[in-house]
Amino acid sequence: MPGGIDTHTHMQLPFMGTFAVDDFYTGTRAALAGGTTMIMDFALPQRGESLVEAYHRWRTWADSKVCCDYSLHVGVTWWSDKVAEEMEELTEEHGINSFKMFMAYKDTWQLGDEDLLKSLKRCKELGALAQVHAENGDIIKENCRKLLSMGITGPEGHELSRPEEVEAEATNRACVLANQVGCPLYICNVTSISAASALGENLRRGTLVWGETIVAALGTDGSHYYNPCWQHAAGHVMSPPLRNDPRTPNLLMELLNAGDLQTTGTDNCTFSASQKALGKDDFTKIPNGVNGVEDRMSIIWENGVVSGKMDPCRFVAVTSTNAAKIFNIYPKKGRIAVGSDADIVVWNPHATRVISAKTHHQAVDFNIFE
Repeated sequence: MPGGIDTHTHMQLPFMGTFAVDDFYTGTRAALAGGTTMIMDFALPQRGESLVEAYHRWRTWADSKVCCDYSLHVGVTWWSDKVAEEMEELTEEHGINSFKMFMAYKDTWQLGDEDLLKSLKRCKELGALAQVHAENGDIIKENCRKLLSMGITGPEGHELSRPEEVEAEATNRACVLANQVGCPLYICNVTSISAASALGENLRRGTLVWGETIVAALGTDGSHYYNPCWQHAAGHVMSPPLRNDPRTPNLLMELLNAGDLQTTGTDNCTFSASQKALGKDDFTKIPNGVNGVEDRMSIIWENGVVSGKMDPCRFVAVTSTNAAKIFNIYPKKGRIAVGSDADIVVWNPHATRVISAKTHHQAVDFNIFE
């Protein structure tokens, strides 16, 4: 079958005072071990930093290390006329065709609605695909303040501060804003039933929107935030968070099969136990991110195909072909044909393996699927 395309990774991302422990070597090595032959990473400039400079920095980090093909989305983390100009330069000269805006991470990456609208209009003008991380950052900041003042400092505070409706509201708002300016939209890392429902409603109203869910939300759930072992609970901290509703993984898998959600990424952004411990006394300081790049294909096969929720053709679509079509790399990727790239995976449907941090190919010392 065609090699997997992971639409959403963060290798060696500088984040929350540290760097993701899986770099472009260990991360792409692990991707290949799991049947993924292309990753799509993000060049994320700091506020006020040149987008073009950030792009070149990520290229420098990746080019000498990658074991598989990769592409870059570029983050729009602040707004000015210079940003608008650089978006055109990236599109015209460097082949970047997708830009990501954050509705969360207030005071670092978050754009307000006015700047978000300008970014969406610019994407529309350039023929680039707009992506959003959909969570209401203002509410999250207020919830964090409230929880900490109540003495809630553990990893459960992360989940409590970002309830489902906060993701659903931002998902709907992003769809409305994009629809008002006629900009095609891609919602990253949908983790909740509520957000998926909001996306589906907009889809059926005619909004041009695609949805990506991530393998963490398909393979495990938010009950781990309440594990008495702090290290175990912190190992699952990611945004949007895993959901406590036990129906979530099954329902997201069904929506992938039905077409409400089209792609699967991992948001692979790994931090070791010692890095997660930066937030030992304050959940807002726990670096956000989990593994997934190595296990994505297996988890979706097991929970999707083996369970009877999707057939092998749909499996290929949601792990590879849809991504290739949405991001304009089809038919070079996402199919097996004369003239296409020879990204071919031979998949044994009867083989078994045990997922473990002791045996995986990633540098991180914890695996959320173990």
